[in-house]
Amino acid sequence: MNDLDLVSKNLWRKPFRTTLLIISVTIAFLLFGLLNGFLDSINRSSEGNGAAERLVTLSKVNFTQPLPISYIDRIKAVEGVTDVTHASWFGGYFQETRNFIFSFAVDPESYVRIYNRDIVLPAEQSAAFVADRTGLIVGKDVADRYGWKVGDSIPLKSNIFTNKVSGDNTWQFTLSGIYTGSSPADTSSGVFFHWEYFNETKTFGIDTFGNATILTVDPARNGQIAEAIDAMFANSRAETATQDEAAFNRSFLQQQGDIAFIIRAVSLAAFFAILMIVGTTQIMAIRERTKEIGVLKTLGFSSPRVLGQVLGESLLVSLLGAAIGIGLVALIFMLVNGMKLGFFGVLSLSPEVLGISAAIAVGLGLVTGLVPALNALNLRIVDALGRK
Repeated sequence: MNDLDLVSKNLWRKPFRTTLLIISVTIAFLLFGLLNGFLDSINRSSEGNGAAERLVTLSKVNFTQPLPISYIDRIKAVEGVTDVTHASWFGGYFQETRNFIFSFAVDPESYVRIYNRDIVLPAEQSAAFVADRTGLIVGKDVADRYGWKVGDSIPLKSNIFTNKVSGDNTWQFTLSGIYTGSSPADTSSGVFFHWEYFNETKTFGIDTFGNATILTVDPARNGQIAEAIDAMFANSRAETATQDEAAFNRSFLQQQGDIAFIIRAVSLAAFFAILMIVGTTQIMAIRERTKEIGVLKTLGFSSPRVLGQVLGESLLVSLLGAAIGIGLVALIFMLVNGMKLGFFGVLSLSPEVLGISAAIAVGLGLVTGLVPALNALNLRIVDALGRK
């Protein structure tokens, strides 16, 4: 019988206790994998294709505050600006409020032109969208979720605006096209329609937009161009803040709080709790086997060898729990991706998260087993055999 057999038999001499320990570790790594996988997806979504090269101008006060539509022509005139489009948040949903949809009123021609690296749309559908003032393009994820197809009449409701024509919060659109992301990892859960149609029918906020997206002659000059844009509207009734699109996307997502901080805090709390549980349990388990350790030493097992066996038990619990937890995360992500429910693109575990998980699993096993292992190392045979 080798040391691995001894470690396994000692670990499973009380199956219920060992199972609970493994479940505790599994829950910690399940939370860690889910939260960090979600954070990675958000970061990938915020970067986008060329997001770091594009600029976004919005209200200096808050991204929810609209800006006058006259700003668009003035931004176009800034030296170094090559193209501009704009978008306005609609707050849309389909039929019921729980069917929330990321929906924006945009200038169709310039929006499709500027985001041609992010939105893959057949040429004929793009032309139909631009030509029809009630036209709508939707991401494939949305179309699949609700069974929409090109040519359908789609009613969208807003939780913010009222339609002065119909007298309620519903707008009727014609589905002109269904777009996909430029890569499998890109999200396709947005909905876009004509700003002019929306502007003519809403009851307030007339002739305003939410944010402008800007292309420049050289991304290296973006800082200088952003300063020029904001200086142009300084001391006006609607001052602006211009930043790169990746930074804007991250700030937009973090309006609900510092996501990265929350994830780190939850992960740290989970692992600290598991550290206490597993460490305390391991100390109790070794104390129960004091006489057995004395017998092992009497039979010629060296103190370092006994120490290695005790550490091996803790490492085995930690590694088993981590493997099960991360495996469950991979399964959950696969199911969620298959259901097309992710608003932030494809959920996945990056190599970095997998590497960190492995390092934490080893560290957790060593830390929780260190105290009982040292106790076993320093235990004298006489004291072990004489303990009641």
